[in-house]
Amino acid sequence: MIRRTTAAVVLAASLLTGCTSVSEVGAEPDAASNSCGVATAKLAGEDVTPLEPQPVPKLPVTVSSADGRKVTVKSADRILAVNLYGSLGELVFSLGLGSHVVGRDTSTTFPAAAKLPLVTPQGHDLSAEAVLKLDPTVILADDSIGPVTALEQIRQAGIPIVMIDDQQTMAGVPKHIRAVAAALGVPEAGERLVSRVQSEIDAARRTAPADGRKLKIAFLYVRGTAGVFLIGGKGAGSDAMIEAIGAEDAGTAAGLTKFRPLTSEGLINAAPDVILVMTEGLHSVNGVEGLLKLPGVAQTPAGINRRIVDMDDGVLLNFGGRTGKAVEALAKAVYGPCS
Repeated sequence: MIRRTTAAVVLAASLLTGCTSVSEVGAEPDAASNSCGVATAKLAGEDVTPLEPQPVPKLPVTVSSADGRKVTVKSADRILAVNLYGSLGELVFSLGLGSHVVGRDTSTTFPAAAKLPLVTPQGHDLSAEAVLKLDPTVILADDSIGPVTALEQIRQAGIPIVMIDDQQTMAGVPKHIRAVAAALGVPEAGERLVSRVQSEIDAARRTAPADGRKLKIAFLYVRGTAGVFLIGGKGAGSDAMIEAIGAEDAGTAAGLTKFRPLTSEGLINAAPDVILVMTEGLHSVNGVEGLLKLPGVAQTPAGINRRIVDMDDGVLLNFGGRTGKAVEALAKAVYGPCS
């Protein structure tokens, strides 16, 4: 299953609007691809902004878990929110309940949470022992994390686990916020956060150019150390971010869904103007020079013009409380003028 393959190896009021120009490869740069060279999409601030005033949980509550169970949450004193993307932990902090969080997953790396105990010592596999040691009063998770045996062991210890739907789309963000807020007994705070995040997403969408040919962007998931080289398509999550900035997802346009193995022929046929990668992924292949050596990359318009945009692993596919800011950062990196 591609999610489990990815899980095993994955998973900062001014942004980097300029680009670092690099020498050309092959043909002359194409003006349509902005001829900017390499750019990093980075948030203005690395940390999460919590709601104020901090909400007070009204518990107990019984909620419908995404796995079909009815789960009663009696206390939010010690919260553990974990998944592949780091979005659930980010949402709890965004709701203003960060002081109640007792642990984190590998992808929850923003400063306010970075020093919390890690409960996914092996990539994104939960350690039941590490979880039980923290004595959480409620756990929020989704299907991107496991294994199932660890979750069952935790349930048997009497700890309520509320599963959240793991759909990684713009439309899914408000649903996730409401589900997390309901489970923690702060539904009113959830509505406040939905309003804030949605307004940020809408504002970010308006920063994209309204006319001209749409840039075609391909998202490549690369982990050189693990030999994993994938291209994203419809439903991969990357497509939602690309479409949010008014661009066209190259993988989707080529008929791909989710993540598929990267091939020279496939990428050349997709003909992306820009290649989008995670920052750690770019590092794992020794930067732009290494990326250009992957099958077909150097033969694409993006490769010829060296139009490579990278973004922090814990932000690009997060779909949490900073999604609007992430869309804004990506748009500025893709469309911003070269310095």
